[in-house]
Parts: sequence; C-alpha cells; structure tokens
Amino acid sequence: MPRFLCVLLLVGLLSCDNDRGERNPFLQEIGFRFDMNLNLPLYSPLTNLGNAVYVPNPGVGIKGIFVIKSNFDQYRAFEASCPNHIPNECSTMELDGQIVTCSCEDYEYYLFTGQQKDRPDDGSRYYNLLEYRATQSGNIVIVTN
Repeated sequence: MPRFLCVLLLVGLLSCDNDRGERNPFLQEIGFRFDMNLNLPLYSPLTNLGNAVYVPNPGVGIKGIFVIKSNFDQYRAFEASCPNHIPNECSTMELDGQIVTCSCEDYEYYLFTGQQKDRPDDGSRYYNLLEYRATQSGNIVIVTN
C-alpha cells in the first residue's frame, strides 16, 4: 500500500503545471475587478452575439478593456493597450466591429480569439492580446485579473 501512495503522489506532482505561457514583457499585469450591468445602455450591445464595447475607465486594465460576447453564454475581455510595445500615447487600440487596431503600427487583432491579424514574418516575437477573465452572473459581466 505505501508503494501505491508514493506512485500516486509522484504522478500528482508531475502533472502540476505552473506554466502560464510566455509573459508579455511590454504589459504590466495589474489586478482589478470591473462589473458591467447589461441593463445599462452603455453595455447593452453585449446582449447580442459578436458585439463588443470599449471600457476606458481608470483602473480597469492598463488603457482600458475591450469586451465581446463571443458565444451565447460566453464573454471575452482583452487589454486595450497594444501588446507589442510599451504603453504610450498611441498604444490605445481602436475598436472597429470585431477587430481592434493599434495606431502606432496599424497592427490588427481579432477580438474573438485575441490573435494578431497578418502577423509579420520577420523573425521577431509578436504577442497576442492580453486576456482578462470574464464571467457572467445574471445580467452582470464581471471582468477580473
């Protein structure tokens, strides 16, 4: 019996993974919580699939967040600062439907996936959008990091 417990413990320890992927060196990870009431006109577009909103509130992300209704019962939230350089005066991206664009280099990103559109093939490392956790509780969407 002790041998079985040792094997079980070893398997449990080896299956743990703390790897969260490669951290983006340009964007600082900050903690916040923001509640969005879908009954308010400002956030009511999120009641329809594929609609997105920009939340520029101070203390919510670095330069604000983009939230999209990506499925019938799922929301995704992303940082509004371009992930491929240090935040500056041109790094707040602009929302156009389901795509956001960084005016610094005209990089575009899909809000459904967070991936960069037409990633340059120049050997440099490029980052996708920094995603935050988005959950729904009744008519409230809660975004946290």
